[in-house]
Amino acid sequence: MLLPEAFINRTKELLGEEFEALEKALNSPPPTSIRVNTKMNYLPSTEKVKWCETGYYLNERPLFTADPLFHAGVYYVQEASSMFLHQVVKQHFPNARSVLDLCAAPGGKSTLLSQTLPETSLLISNEVVRSRAYILAENLIKWGNPNIIVTNNEPKDFGNIPGFFDAVVVDAPCSGEGMFRKDTGAIEEWSEYNVTLCASRQREILSSVWDTLKNEGILVYSTCTFNREENEENVKWICKELGADLLRVNQTENTGITATEYGYRFYPHKTRGEGFFISVLKKKTLPPGLKRKKKDDKKSIKSVTKEPVLTLSLQESDRWTVINENNQIKAYDTEYLSDILFLNKELKTMHSGLLLGEVKGSSFIPSASIALSKKLNRDSTEVVDVDYQTAISFLRKDAITLPNAARGHLLISYKGQSLGWVKNMGNRCNNLYPHEWRIRMKI
Repeated sequence: MLLPEAFINRTKELLGEEFEALEKALNSPPPTSIRVNTKMNYLPSTEKVKWCETGYYLNERPLFTADPLFHAGVYYVQEASSMFLHQVVKQHFPNARSVLDLCAAPGGKSTLLSQTLPETSLLISNEVVRSRAYILAENLIKWGNPNIIVTNNEPKDFGNIPGFFDAVVVDAPCSGEGMFRKDTGAIEEWSEYNVTLCASRQREILSSVWDTLKNEGILVYSTCTFNREENEENVKWICKELGADLLRVNQTENTGITATEYGYRFYPHKTRGEGFFISVLKKKTLPPGLKRKKKDDKKSIKSVTKEPVLTLSLQESDRWTVINENNQIKAYDTEYLSDILFLNKELKTMHSGLLLGEVKGSSFIPSASIALSKKLNRDSTEVVDVDYQTAISFLRKDAITLPNAARGHLLISYKGQSLGWVKNMGNRCNNLYPHEWRIRMKI
């Protein structure tokens, strides 16, 4: 690996004699790690990530695209260092009611947040690039947890909802020094000018969303880079200019993590993962004059239907309010209904609630969203567990046949894990797997 000379000089100044160890680590193969969903008892290996109880290292990197369990949301492929967010949530906002993941695509930290937070928490996952926001929505739908909203907004748009969130996670776009061994493009794009540009942009992002955080709310700031400008200097700026107190994270069992004055650093030569920085802060005060906008009143909601044309049901049926939105049948957690409708009005929402399906004429067509949801009552529908080759064919959106199965809408599963729907016509099946999710490579 040919590192930029300016990067070498800057990092030597930061690490001193340790730089040679870092350089050696950057020239070694990166580890492969995954984080397991709570959907099933799935043990991928015996080597766990120390700071995340559902994180595991794999001995080699398999072809994840060829594994139906990957598409079923049984696990997420995530870099191990970034899983330290698990400790931050557990120690500083384990019962947060509303959380924003501002720079969320492709979904690693959002799926971790939705798993670590209580199921009753409301998570808003945002991505400014629309194509990446679609990927974010797909990954969160496959993860299967309720109370998720995916938005496609600029950071400044969140100024419309002051004092809304108990916690905000900003995994800021950065110069990517910590990802050099996984992404050679990051090396080619690196420059001292880009470091300065990133640090400035990060402060703009933080300033844009600061008011959306409640008084004494928690800000988690992270990057995947090494330099001080984008890390400690920015955290120092947050404390001084925005008004925050630094919080510490108990990590006595994780001796390879480097604690600094303003956060925690992960170096590839000290921990088994990529370069990463994370800091936790508590907001001191809400500036005077800022008032939270009034939410929509639940009583004003129209088109609520108590008995929609459904052929399936949800667990905890009394928990949900079911609404027909232009023939899209959605279920919302009643406790958060006014919050969700308020956010749908203020933000560009791409996914919210549990999409049960679509009404077309007298027919109800179930959605992929409810197929993968942990809240689907599987006893309310016909389930067909298929073999590996049939599962792959289904995920490629190929035509499959199920001659011995019942006719009508069937839930396809693999090893007990839901994949999606078909409509069995007897001699053939209409494959209802989303076109944009299909496997495109030959397996």
